[in-house]
Amino acid sequence: MRIGELAKQAGVTVDALRFYEEKGLIKPLRTANGYRLYPEQTLQLVGYIKMAQQLGFSLAEIGENLPLLWASEAASAEVLAQLFAQKIALLDARITQLQGLRNVLAERAAQVCPLLATAAATLA
Repeated sequence: MRIGELAKQAGVTVDALRFYEEKGLIKPLRTANGYRLYPEQTLQLVGYIKMAQQLGFSLAEIGENLPLLWASEAASAEVLAQLFAQKIALLDARITQLQGLRNVLAERAAQVCPLLATAAATLA
């Protein structure tokens, strides 16, 4: 299928497909006149890329793990479970960090700013 058709069916832009190609995630065939032709399974691959991005994986991480799609189901399931566990640990650490930042900001918001108190006293 041609790039425009793939983009429409996959729900992505043509530019996104070109970017995926540039990153080595998808590989089209080229016709004599330079048109890109994608095999049918590229549609499923683009769906995988989109889902992995929604789950927080970078394109580099996706590229590193693409061979899992062609590995045995048991092997890929085990590796994917490990990748998900690692991603969850990173998210938990980030959530903890953000909660700490939120607490500091909440404490500061509850305090009267010394500059504002001084300015108010001077005006009174």
